[in-house]
Amino acid sequence: MKSLNAKIYGINAGKEYISSVTGSLSGVFSDFNSSEYAVFPGFCDVHVHFRQPGFCYKETIKSGSMASAAGGYTAVCTMPNLKPVPDSLDNLKEQLEFIEKDAVIKVLPYGSITKGELGDELSDMEDMAPFVCGFSDDGRGVQSDDMMEKAMLKAKSLGKMIVAHCEVNSLLNGGYIHDGEYAKKNNHRGICSASEYEQIARDIELVKKTGVKYHVCHISTKESVELIRQAKKNGVDITCETGPHYLILDDMDLKEEGRFKMNPPLRSKEDKEALIEGIKDGTIDMIATDHAPHSAEEKSKGLEKSAFGIVGIETAFSLLYTHLVKKGIITLEKLTELMCINPRMRFGIPFDNSFTVFNLEETYTVNPDEFLSMGKATPFEGDTLSGRCVLTVYNNQVQYRRN
Repeated sequence: MKSLNAKIYGINAGKEYISSVTGSLSGVFSDFNSSEYAVFPGFCDVHVHFRQPGFCYKETIKSGSMASAAGGYTAVCTMPNLKPVPDSLDNLKEQLEFIEKDAVIKVLPYGSITKGELGDELSDMEDMAPFVCGFSDDGRGVQSDDMMEKAMLKAKSLGKMIVAHCEVNSLLNGGYIHDGEYAKKNNHRGICSASEYEQIARDIELVKKTGVKYHVCHISTKESVELIRQAKKNGVDITCETGPHYLILDDMDLKEEGRFKMNPPLRSKEDKEALIEGIKDGTIDMIATDHAPHSAEEKSKGLEKSAFGIVGIETAFSLLYTHLVKKGIITLEKLTELMCINPRMRFGIPFDNSFTVFNLEETYTVNPDEFLSMGKATPFEGDTLSGRCVLTVYNNQVQYRRN
């Protein structure tokens, strides 16, 4: 590795793994000119939307997994808001067939918590358990306390995790951005922070009661951070994620464009600062992109009318390296934990010989036209970032190589 001047991060597998990586690199680095390479175990994103089956005009297993490889990811977990919803083994098998045929990296599906993600009846959790990474009704919070308790007890009996989108529907009031300064100044309907953290508080009490392994999706508020911090101190089996955009932007960065609309919304500067403290002190365990592609038409209708969701799996590392590591907020080793080590450990996703290589010296301008994802909506369009993926190897095969 000395001749390449590349440092390997996040590897505890010893000489055999390092030998495998360096052997693979020796055959592919001859035409790379930069001296500042960083080698990471393949990143792991526990929260992506690949839209297949049901919504292939937004994304497919093939395009989503190729985009993931371009971002340095070799393992992802796909959310169940599909058509059909994977709420039974028969419905799940349709998605599994696409994964088997088209995925270029490891793609692990979630099963839904409830039938149709409607919150009224438990899904066929037992039948799906051997084939899913956990259970989630992502896109919707489970409103019924009783239903969530039943789901937790069932998941615990199956040795599976509940992965919760936390949102109290009665508090939404037709909102579509954060109920903060920007909404007030520009006459937008806001989504209050309580709609997120009140359901997290409820679920923490249910986790204490049931003992299930529990993970909170895309936290965005300072209250959520503090609730989870205290729950961990009290021994609750809870982890959580946040997204790159919540760590970099706040509601005063909003523009009147659909590429700034996601759920949860961008919150206040105080919320952003609390999230950063949460990743620094270990309250927030991992960073997940919530990669959520939509068609250009669906994202062309401004903040009020556009669909919720942005893409991010191809830019996640560069964003976080530029805004957190280069600014001295966290170390590169810490970022490796957040993007690879912690999600794999929590979700039981094996470390294999997959890896990714980044040129840390290279800068580039975010151009959605260059994305491999079918989705192009990103609030970071036109930004200049540092650190670019040049190679991703999965299952001993090069699945992405720039140029």
